[in-house]
Amino acid sequence: MGDTLAALRALMASHSPPLAALVVPSEDYHQSEYVSERDKRRQFVSGFTGSAGLALITTTEARLWTDGRYFLQATQELSDQWTLMRMGEDPTVDIWMADNLPENAAIGIDPWCISIDTAQKWERAFAKKGQKLVETSKNLVDEVWKDRPPVEINPVIVHPLEFAGRSVEEKLKDLRQKLTQEKARGIIFTTLDEVAWLYNVRGSDVSYCPVVHAYAIVTLDSAFFYVDKRKVSSEVAHQLEENGIEVREYNAVGSDVSLLESDLKPGESKIVGNGTYEAAENKNELVWADSGSCCYALYTKLNSEKVLLRPSPLALAKALKNPIELDGLKKAHIRDGAAVVQYLVWLDKQMQEIYSASGYFLEGESANEKKIPETKLTEVTVSDKLEGFRASKEHFRGLSFPTISSVGPNAAIIHYGPRAETCAELDPNSIYLFDSGAQYLDGTTDITRTVHFGKPSAHEKACYTAVLKGHIALGVARFPNGTNGHALDILARVPLWKNGLDYRHGTGHGIGSYLNVHEGPHLISFRPQARNVPLQASMTVTDEPGYYEDGKFGIRLENVLIVKEADTEFNFDGKGYLSFEHITWAPYQRKLIDLSLLSPEELGWLNSYHSKCKDILAPYLDESEKAWLQKATEPITV
Repeated sequence: MGDTLAALRALMASHSPPLAALVVPSEDYHQSEYVSERDKRRQFVSGFTGSAGLALITTTEARLWTDGRYFLQATQELSDQWTLMRMGEDPTVDIWMADNLPENAAIGIDPWCISIDTAQKWERAFAKKGQKLVETSKNLVDEVWKDRPPVEINPVIVHPLEFAGRSVEEKLKDLRQKLTQEKARGIIFTTLDEVAWLYNVRGSDVSYCPVVHAYAIVTLDSAFFYVDKRKVSSEVAHQLEENGIEVREYNAVGSDVSLLESDLKPGESKIVGNGTYEAAENKNELVWADSGSCCYALYTKLNSEKVLLRPSPLALAKALKNPIELDGLKKAHIRDGAAVVQYLVWLDKQMQEIYSASGYFLEGESANEKKIPETKLTEVTVSDKLEGFRASKEHFRGLSFPTISSVGPNAAIIHYGPRAETCAELDPNSIYLFDSGAQYLDGTTDITRTVHFGKPSAHEKACYTAVLKGHIALGVARFPNGTNGHALDILARVPLWKNGLDYRHGTGHGIGSYLNVHEGPHLISFRPQARNVPLQASMTVTDEPGYYEDGKFGIRLENVLIVKEADTEFNFDGKGYLSFEHITWAPYQRKLIDLSLLSPEELGWLNSYHSKCKDILAPYLDESEKAWLQKATEPITV
């Protein structure tokens, strides 16, 4: 790590102009949350493996900013050469640079890895002291990363209409109507899941996300797909062409954006293919770019006065699932729920065998039930088993994110990632939390359950029950149209707040249809951006409150919900009301619930949910698994 920092500082010093600081963000050229191995530049320079964060290297310091999900993980992974900056508690990176770097300092960025919004925000912060952003011609991290993973040539796959639900033709027609309304002649898409959704293609360029490294430009009469052509078979190219999409090389997007810019000059021109352009009659003058996701490198090729900086119209269109997508998501979650139950049945049995043999008796055991354990149960081996159960299900295509399989103190690390060489063994005296999901052709899943195989303490049960109460409170909410996720976030926290507890992450995120597990533009969170988009019918969103005690345990419960129209007795102000439909199916562990803390309404909801779990999942289970589920979902009476 020290050699890497020294090598980067040498490049910074020799740069023209010399750089006082270098920014190394987590994101790739598409502002992705999850990136390919060769794009994990921030991880390479810092050693921090979380999915969110930003590294800043100055001539004398190295600092890493990350959010509350990763505070504990970062303290464990960063060397003493790095200083952790806690987002929400410490100054933001732009404020820190403006205050601590010298006047007229040059701050190096790779403009492909920084969004328009970020670059413009930083430029405003730097103006007071004459500091400036300097675009490096090459990514300096790539220059020192000698064993950087190579480019992978993974095929582009057409996503069938039977799963997509809407044709490319329909999507392009809707998009062009929006362009016309906004007096825009073209739009640039850089976000991988938006490109994949618009053109009904999928790929495997990023682990856990079925996307392709690609850009798209759509004009009023043209559509372009910028991708490494080695990934596109003749059959796929033909299908794209049938939809009016021209396949162009990935790196051509920069020059083609410049051609789009040339449309705005006298003579009015348009891209017509193969990198050429011709005169065109067109009254629409603007080029649309999403300032939150479009990279700064492309923006700087355009006339800023003619750029329409608006959120991408595809973000909301993609979030509003069509009936085929909703049906697929429901079916995928049923199969996924069956896999989770099979896993819990297997895990229960293994824990009985292993810990009985070691002399530890679980509830209801006797000495003559002891068996010799076949293998150690570690956080990694059990999560591999869970993946195996999922892999046996129809339409399975892989996991939707790295499984969080965590025991005891590790469960307090919100986005913990177990490693085979360092992970813990399962312990009947400790809470076990697993947050996991899968990619199926008909939907993406995400579920969290927390269990205990021994005798949980009264405190653990009280904390689990507070999380469950918040989970139920949000899941049964009814609210008027126009309500955003910021307003709803409190519902999941109130039961925890009553005991002086809380959690440092959002409460819910959208989820894709065989796409990214985290999908906007909506979310349920205390963060200000949760105010930007109201929840609407046919959106998906997770419900996942938690509680974490550093060094002791972590608890989280998560279901995926569909926003639907609510049937209410009244309709104040004619707004119409919304509610949620749970589509995740797996029981909550009864031994972790302090029943004295549940209201009759909460108990009624729990029994109803468990009854549905039993009925919905039973057809996918064998007799022993059905028997386990029957016991796990028996009605609770107090």
